[in-house]
Amino acid sequence: MPTGERILELLPRLRWALDGNGPALLPVPAHAGAETARLTTSLAAGAALAEAEDDRHDPTVLVIATSGSTGVPKGALLPASALAASIDGTRRRLSALPGLADPRSYPLSGGENDSGSWLLALPAHHIAGMQVLLRSIAAGAEPVILDTAPPFTAELFTAAVHRMPAGRRFTSLVPTQLHRVLADPDATTALTTFTAVLVGGAATPLALIDDAEQAGARVVTTYGMSETCGGCVYDGVPLDGVSVSIDPESDRSDPRSARVGRAVQRTVGRVGITGPVVALGYRDMPRHPAFARDPRTGVRTFLTEDLALTAPGAIRVVGRADDVIVTGGIKIDPAVVESVLSRVTGVADVVVTGVPDQEWGAAVVAVVQARPGQPPDLSALRRAATYAHGPAAAPRHLLLVAHIPQRSSGKADRAAVRELAVRELSGDEPGSPVPSGQVQSGQVPSGQVPSGPIPASTVPARPVPPNTPQASTDLSGDHRSSNDSRR
Repeated sequence: MPTGERILELLPRLRWALDGNGPALLPVPAHAGAETARLTTSLAAGAALAEAEDDRHDPTVLVIATSGSTGVPKGALLPASALAASIDGTRRRLSALPGLADPRSYPLSGGENDSGSWLLALPAHHIAGMQVLLRSIAAGAEPVILDTAPPFTAELFTAAVHRMPAGRRFTSLVPTQLHRVLADPDATTALTTFTAVLVGGAATPLALIDDAEQAGARVVTTYGMSETCGGCVYDGVPLDGVSVSIDPESDRSDPRSARVGRAVQRTVGRVGITGPVVALGYRDMPRHPAFARDPRTGVRTFLTEDLALTAPGAIRVVGRADDVIVTGGIKIDPAVVESVLSRVTGVADVVVTGVPDQEWGAAVVAVVQARPGQPPDLSALRRAATYAHGPAAAPRHLLLVAHIPQRSSGKADRAAVRELAVRELSGDEPGSPVPSGQVQSGQVPSGQVPSGPIPASTVPARPVPPNTPQASTDLSGDHRSSNDSRR
């Protein structure tokens, strides 16, 4: 997939494929030769789909590459019916937002397209970006393109918004982009002109949503993945025809409370998604255990690696099964702790990870990108985590960084964050030019579960010379050296 205005040249081909005319398409980034080679080789680009991977009555339209948290490429097989169900479900849900009516419920006038226009601000080879193109095709409106080859900036966003036609406006962003937009007054003003801003791809801090809403933006949080044609749960509520189940784990309980200060037991489990938006399976991975199909109805289910609990009227995703930290025999879901720490004064972004610890098995570390001029301290983070989720959730170390390492999709690169934390806390020399920051560590009495504030000592990490390049991963997937921590 190209970037910039050249994407528009592919719309007729996508429209042809969406109508069920083969062959299936494998979107890959045109600007990243090594990644393109890796995906085309791993997913057997150019080879015919197996019989079980295609259906002439419901042909496979797209093979979307996804690596999840493992880094191993898998190709989600998305048939025409699944994409159509996702597009229509999104249209219906957005049309049902307060103050809006379904654009198909009344006649259009003057040649206008009241379905609205979309801004593409995400790489089109990922499902979230691809869906912006497909929704635009279905609505009969040409999307406005923000070039994702250079790093995303508030200035580029503002300029792209100014090119959009008047009327209903929609876009999809990841939390990092939303954060950068809200830090710029002109971009924030542009953001408020959207009918809805879909935010997904990673857990969205509640504080970030609050900031956006206070600025006058209408944010819709989305949950989904390549295997479900992108977002299929909006603001915690599944799209029409989609159901979400929670598969309890016998050894997991949730000590959180619906009322602060009161401990209750609630079951947390893996998320299963059932409905017409679910993929057929993975390319060259027949009978993959993550997928199931009802032999009577043909309805498909995808069992994710995400952990969630049911809140009144909504589904709340709280972490991933493969991200769980076990410290002192207690399981900690990083996303749960992150949601609390993101509200602490001075925290712009945060990822919680675990590092090996001889006594506890793993020690909880908060890797924080601080707001300018007001970095948080470890004691404040520990108090917040302990108050909300108990003493085991309180981080033992705080690592301040210029920016959180990210993957090309805009999600936090948890593997890179963990490597950074291990390197900084072990005192080893860095193996790559990732920004060093400042480490705060607390001492916990031997044999005791961490409880309450602990004395924190500030240990300066290895200084980075002013002119030393720092690794920066932008949203387009390119890796560049830069001294600009905003990237």
